[in-house]
Amino acid sequence: MSPDLVTNSISSIKHRENEMRAMVLEKIGSPLRLVERANPVPIAGQVLVEIEACGVCRTDLHVFDGDLPHPKLPLILGHEIVGRVVGVGPGVSRSLEGWRVGIPWLGHTCRRCSHCLAGRENLCDAPSFTGYTLDGGFATHVVADANYVFTLPIQSDPVATAPLLCAGLIGWRSLRTAGGGTTIGLYGFGAAAHIVAQLCGFRRQEVYAFVRPGDEVARRFALDLGVTWAGWSDQSPPVQLDAAIIFAPAGQLVPKALAAVRKGGTVVCGGIHMSDIPRMPYKLLWGERRVVSIANLTREDAREFFAVAREANIRTVSTPYRLENANEALTDLRAGQVHGAAVLTMA
Repeated sequence: MSPDLVTNSISSIKHRENEMRAMVLEKIGSPLRLVERANPVPIAGQVLVEIEACGVCRTDLHVFDGDLPHPKLPLILGHEIVGRVVGVGPGVSRSLEGWRVGIPWLGHTCRRCSHCLAGRENLCDAPSFTGYTLDGGFATHVVADANYVFTLPIQSDPVATAPLLCAGLIGWRSLRTAGGGTTIGLYGFGAAAHIVAQLCGFRRQEVYAFVRPGDEVARRFALDLGVTWAGWSDQSPPVQLDAAIIFAPAGQLVPKALAAVRKGGTVVCGGIHMSDIPRMPYKLLWGERRVVSIANLTREDAREFFAVAREANIRTVSTPYRLENANEALTDLRAGQVHGAAVLTMA
C-alpha cells in the first residue's frame, strides 16, 4: 500500500471515530430518524460520554407525543444513560476519563433559586432535563454537566443499570414519599414498579400490584417478583392499603387508589404526566388521606438509592433493542408489551 493510501485510510478511521450515530426526533409525533453527525464537544464543566446503554422511559413517550411542552427540537431522547467518559471540558478533572457513569433526567439546575438553596433542586425554577431540553441518550455519544453525572462501579452491567437512572430513582423517591407503611399498592407494573417491588420486599413491606385488566403476563410478572397480590387496576385489593403509588399515566386511577387506602393514607402520583383526574366525591379524600405528586429527582436521591439498591441486591428485568430500533421500543412500550424495562444498546 502506498504512503498516500495509508494516510487516507488512517484519516478515514479517525473521521469515523469522531462521528456519532443518533436517533433524532425532528417533529413531535414523527418517527425518530437515524443520523450521523460529529461528536459533541464538551465545554467548560462538561464531560463527553460514549454511551453503552440507554433505557427507554415512558417520559420519552410523553416527549415524543407532545404531552410535555416546548422540547428542544431537533432532539435526541433518552435520560437513563450508562456509558464511559471519553473526554472532559475545561475545569473538569481528567481523572474522570475512563469511568463508567450514569446520566439521569435532571441535567442541570440554577443553584440560585429559592428551591435550590433550600436543598430541593428537583423543583428548580430554571432546570435543564436530559432528553427533553438537552440532547439525551438515544445515541452513541452525549455531553453532560459533570456535576450531574454519577460514577458507577466499573464492573456494572450497562443494560441492567440503565433503568435505575430514572425508573429506579423516581421509584425510590415515590416510595420514600409514600411513607413507612406495611401495605403498599403499585398501579402500573412497569419499569419503576418492578424495582419498587424489590425495594418493598427488602423493607419487609407487602406489595399489592395493579395491572391493566386482562394483562395476565404482567400479573404473572408481578407475582414472580414476590408481590403479595396482583390483580386488575379496576379491582379492589383484599386489604386496606397504607399507601399507593400510581406509575400509570391514568388520572382515573387516583379515585380508585384513594378508595383503596386507609384513613391517613397517601396516594403518590409518580409520573411526570397524567391524564385528567375525574370528578370524585369528597369522601374519598376525607379522613386525612392525601394525594401528592413526585417532581423530578435530586442528586441526594441518587446517593441514597444506589446505596440501598446495592444492599437490596436489586435486579432489573430488561428487554434490549439496538439503537436503530428505538422506534420499535417506543411502540412496544406504548402497547404495554414491555415487562420490566426497554433498553437501547449501542454496540
